[in-house]
Amino acid sequence: GAGGKVTKEDVLAAADGKGDGAAAAPRAPAPAGEAKPLRGPAAMLAKAMNESRSVPTATSFRTVAVDTLDAKRKALNGVLKDRGMKVSFTHLVAWAIVQAAKEWPVMVGTYQERDGKPYATEAGPVNLGIAVDVERKDGSRSLMVPAIKAAERLDFSDFHSYYEELINKTRENKLSADDFQGTNISLTNPGGVGTVASVPRLMAGQSAIIATGSIAYPPEWAHATPDRIKSLGVSKVMTMTSTYDHRVIQGAESGSFLRRIEQLLQGEDGFYEGVARDLGIDESLVTSAHPASASAPPLGAPAAAPSAVAPEPSEELLQAVQAATSLVKAH
Repeated sequence: GAGGKVTKEDVLAAADGKGDGAAAAPRAPAPAGEAKPLRGPAAMLAKAMNESRSVPTATSFRTVAVDTLDAKRKALNGVLKDRGMKVSFTHLVAWAIVQAAKEWPVMVGTYQERDGKPYATEAGPVNLGIAVDVERKDGSRSLMVPAIKAAERLDFSDFHSYYEELINKTRENKLSADDFQGTNISLTNPGGVGTVASVPRLMAGQSAIIATGSIAYPPEWAHATPDRIKSLGVSKVMTMTSTYDHRVIQGAESGSFLRRIEQLLQGEDGFYEGVARDLGIDESLVTSAHPASASAPPLGAPAAAPSAVAPEPSEELLQAVQAATSLVKAH
């Protein structure tokens, strides 16, 4: 066989006395599939991925509970459905990224070399790229990453409109070169196909890419009954990763950035009230929306009244109390 490998045919030939001790002729390798040139977006993506190998990256991971995010989103959509509008998990995560980047501007600073010397650009606008997986009629797929420019200057209503406009242009193949220029931070959502966590490639010229994993109960609770999950207050979770250019961003900064995103998604600093206000929705509707959990009652809910009949103590408990009392008296 090829490379002197002993094959089944060699053994059978020797058993039949046909081998004569001579080495069998190497078999030709199986023909490869037809090579086809990459064109258009596929060629651009391949070029960008090759260039990404020049960027030294590191990645931070953070797993967050999403019960609050889910409850607030449902409250918003309960009003927006009458407008023919909807807010997705990704809309809110993307908005949290923008708000967190205002507080951690290093996450949108980029690396450059001038005359062979390293430079870190000052933090500029938050140009947030949105990775869109496009499936074509022939079943082939391509990745497009248009950007929401100067997202930090928008309110949530304008941000949502800009986001949806980019998605529609991507689906209809109407993006222009300008839609891709200036991106310095990106969001990708591999969780949409069930991926738990991802370490995506960081394109040259960008500072960081945030990836969101699937929203699901932890694996150990995947087969528990709904009643069991509710009684224990188990939340669905989502793993976020921040893959960053380690030449200009340090691990503590990336980790703090993810922590701030989590804090906002948990409702700190009026995050959801601000979203509601920008959409013209009564803020109290989201303020009063809390995840249903037997172990974590809604904020502001009255404490449960004590039971009228106290349960009988167990024999083991009585014995333990008696032993402890005797010990105290002895000392």
